[in-house]
Amino acid sequence: MAFTLYSLLQAALLFVNAVAVLHEERFLRHVGWGSDQGIGGFGEEPGIKAQLTNLIRSIRTVMRVPLIAVNSITIVLLLLFG
Repeated sequence: MAFTLYSLLQAALLFVNAVAVLHEERFLRHVGWGSDQGIGGFGEEPGIKAQLTNLIRSIRTVMRVPLIAVNSITIVLLLLFG
C-alpha cells in the first residue's frame, strides 16, 4: 500500500472515529479521564489532561453529524473503486 493523500485522510478519519466512540462512563472514567477529574480553581490554567478531555468532548459533540456523512462517502468510494 502506497503512502498517498487518500490513505492519510483515511487514517485521520479512523482516528477521529476512534475518538468519537470513546464513552465517558465506560472507558474514560476508568482510566481517570472523566469530566469530574481535573477541575481547577478560578484563574488557573487547565492541565493537559483537562485540555485533552475537553478536546475529546468537543470532537464527540461537533463531529457527530459530519462523521456520518464522511463515513458514508468513504464507504461508497471504497465500494466503487476498491
